[in-house]
Amino acid sequence: MMADTTDLFVAARRCLDCGDPAAKAALTREAAAAFAVGALSVPADAPPPTPIGAPGRPARPRLVAPRDLPQRGLASAEGRAALVHAVAHIEFNAINLAWDAVYRFRGMPADYYRDWVGVAADEARHFGMLAARLGELGHAYGDFDTHNGLWEMAEKTAHSVLARMALVPRVLEARGLDVTPGMIVRLRAAGDEATAAILEVILREEVAHVAAGTRWFRWCCGRDGLEPRAAFERLLAEYMRQGLKGPFNLEARRAAGFSEDELRGLA
Repeated sequence: MMADTTDLFVAARRCLDCGDPAAKAALTREAAAAFAVGALSVPADAPPPTPIGAPGRPARPRLVAPRDLPQRGLASAEGRAALVHAVAHIEFNAINLAWDAVYRFRGMPADYYRDWVGVAADEARHFGMLAARLGELGHAYGDFDTHNGLWEMAEKTAHSVLARMALVPRVLEARGLDVTPGMIVRLRAAGDEATAAILEVILREEVAHVAAGTRWFRWCCGRDGLEPRAAFERLLAEYMRQGLKGPFNLEARRAAGFSEDELRGLA
């Protein structure tokens, strides 16, 4: 039986399952364009999502423990390529995370799906920019080892849209808001203006992605009768026992919807 080409959940699953990075990005662009013109709809009678598993990914890069990743400086072209590869891997994972947020959580408002389809399209574009830059540096996605921390958190939060919105956009992706400005400064100091310019685009657009997480986390709190800061702190204590490490980019986090109360709590 052919898949329903008008069903957003079917399209999301197709993007998730695709293992070729370039094809995943192309499928994402196609699905986002179709959704934007109303060619994909959210069926009211969709069956439940399948249990979460590993999304489609290529055989390389090899996934290792974070402690096993070598520390490379940015003085060498190899070190700069390794940094670009690490960010490309984050963006590849972020495509899957956005599509899983669409696919896994049913019965959400139409704007929820609009937000996360848009995020998936942005992440696919970011991945394409970084993959092209890797090519300019003489490498390709898969050339360096990496880790699987982002997707591991997706698996841990697959049962709860509240937990997913709190911990993936507002913790793991928000970490990018904190560390990317320093990466941009270091790249410019090393003379790599091309990579710095790409990261500036990504930083600017990731603020909106974290803001989407904030928006839907608070919506879930309202639905469930929870006080947002207390709920966020409870989830941090449950899932992030080691706590959050600063420094924090307070300006970017404010723009992404963190309240002053929350920012004081982080500090």
